[in-house]
Amino acid sequence: MMNYLKFLLLSALLLSGCSSDEEPSMEESMYFPATTGTDWETKSPSSLGWNQNALQPLKDYLLEKNSKSFMILVNGRIVMEEYFDGHTSTASWPWNSAGKTLVTATTGIAQQEGLLHINTKVAQYLGTGWTSEPLEKENLITSRHLLTMTSGINDESDFIVKANLTYLKDAGVRWSYHNVFQKLMDVVAAASNQDFESYFNTKMKNKIGMDGSWNNGIVFKIYNSNTRSMARFGLLALNKGKWKEDQIINESFFNESISSSQNINPAYGYLWWLNGKTSYMVPGGQTVYEGLLVPSAPADMYAAMGADDQRIYVIPSKNMVVIRMGDASDPANPNFALSGFDDALWQKINAVIN
Repeated sequence: MMNYLKFLLLSALLLSGCSSDEEPSMEESMYFPATTGTDWETKSPSSLGWNQNALQPLKDYLLEKNSKSFMILVNGRIVMEEYFDGHTSTASWPWNSAGKTLVTATTGIAQQEGLLHINTKVAQYLGTGWTSEPLEKENLITSRHLLTMTSGINDESDFIVKANLTYLKDAGVRWSYHNVFQKLMDVVAAASNQDFESYFNTKMKNKIGMDGSWNNGIVFKIYNSNTRSMARFGLLALNKGKWKEDQIINESFFNESISSSQNINPAYGYLWWLNGKTSYMVPGGQTVYEGLLVPSAPADMYAAMGADDQRIYVIPSKNMVVIRMGDASDPANPNFALSGFDDALWQKINAVIN
């Protein structure tokens, strides 16, 4: 009996002395970087048993496809962090429509603070006449319709001014990807009695240590930040709105955000794209495509996707966040969100991690 107890004690001591580069455990603690400074824990690909021979082909592909930066986090720790074409860790880059998910998060925070409710009509916050629709049709539109791309507002123009916000369908019966979501920023601003960026900075950006700011793009406000700030938001998303011990975004709201928000396009949540569904739609059309959004990616992946292939991929089953920023992978065929680049990139990633 004594020898057995000694064996257990010795085994525990040996296990506690394992370095971070030894065989990983799925029970490894989640790491969150400090909100100030540049320190960020790392793990080597070899410690995770990744295929070292596939790393360079992945990097070569990223460079070939006009990437500026690429990161992989596992349990919050940096496993890959690459910069291309003169881009650096401190340089800012536009998120494009990947930044829609920042608006989702901020809307959720405003709801949990009792400032708004997503099922309340938008006119309650912006006043009647915020669109050019007949009043009875405008009154059908809630913030939830803006979150789910089902407002029914005509999408012929990307410029979100009142004159362009005309009636096409009743709210809730048609999924169509366009920029009217940005009216949510006005809803949050009105409900909080401050400008959207000030509320966003106080309630989320500063709490997780992001840099960056919103600027007025040609079509709508676009968030710009360095790559690590995008990774910080991805880490918050991996943890269902929790940063260390602070539940910044209500978990039930976050789970709603990454669930099918309607039956028309099940691959869409609250401005998040969802893999693993039976069908999907893409920006700019009404065609329904059968199958997975990104066949090569894990089925449980949810993603923030922006024009020119700005990406945050979140994979809970692997405790993983993947970030890509850069120019369009195919400049001859620029895209608004989803592109064939996603599936090709995941084939390269799978060669490394599987």
